[in-house]
Amino acid sequence: MKKQLLTSILLAGTLILTACGNEKTESTNKKENQSATETKKSVDLSKETDAYKAFTVDQIDHFVKDTEKFVTAFKSGKIEEAKKIYPKARMYFERSEPVAESFGDLDPRIDARLADMKAEGKEKEWSGYHKLEKALWVENKTEGYEKVADQLLKDAKELRAKVDTAEVTPKLMLQGSIDLLNEVSTSKITGEEEIFSHTDLYDFKANIEGAEKIFTLFESKIKQKDEKLAKNIQSKFDTVNNLLKKHETGNGDYVSYEKLTKEDTKKLSTAVDQLGEPLSQMAIILE
Repeated sequence: MKKQLLTSILLAGTLILTACGNEKTESTNKKENQSATETKKSVDLSKETDAYKAFTVDQIDHFVKDTEKFVTAFKSGKIEEAKKIYPKARMYFERSEPVAESFGDLDPRIDARLADMKAEGKEKEWSGYHKLEKALWVENKTEGYEKVADQLLKDAKELRAKVDTAEVTPKLMLQGSIDLLNEVSTSKITGEEEIFSHTDLYDFKANIEGAEKIFTLFESKIKQKDEKLAKNIQSKFDTVNNLLKKHETGNGDYVSYEKLTKEDTKKLSTAVDQLGEPLSQMAIILE
């Protein structure tokens, strides 16, 4: 779930065309603004939005399949097996959250944290992956949570059915890339997202991958506008990914977030912040 926007978010500003110089006449300004608006409208990004929608559909397809495996293991009382499936199943959801979160209360039903539900006075309504996370890692049991598991799978399937109806726009993608970083800089970097399982690095990686996918789809258009910016963004992604790689244990798995030192988290936090600023400038493709 998204909390607050990054302090470095410049997306709203970059989506607005800059005003013409004061030296120009009012008539000239109007003509140039009109011309700029027409240019903006003529930018065809349908190929990129179609590709991103296909990516999201694919991610949610995998999310449903792995959620089915997770629920089956959970309801069979196979705690260790369910624990292994849990973080990787969630990665599919995290990568596609810019679209997944757009369907009303489906996102909180699937992904709400206990702390958020308590803050809203809705603890009794808490459901989804994090409730089952607590059952597995804190209570070490699955009995009594069967209905929660069934509802999670039902919600995952509902999400898959609705994804086909999603309207994917360039703005959704651009804002989505920033929001994914925002998740990392708030709940992931503090360890509060996966407070019971400490599998935060899986979510961290998935959010970065989701943001990088959006950048990759727009990369050629960005290069046309500002090749230096495109190289800078890729360099910043490489830095974050290399830092995460240091905490891999093999086969796409990561160490417990509890094993990271303050210096480790500081480096990750700094790298994400440094990525946020140039990433927000991707909106130049709409100019």
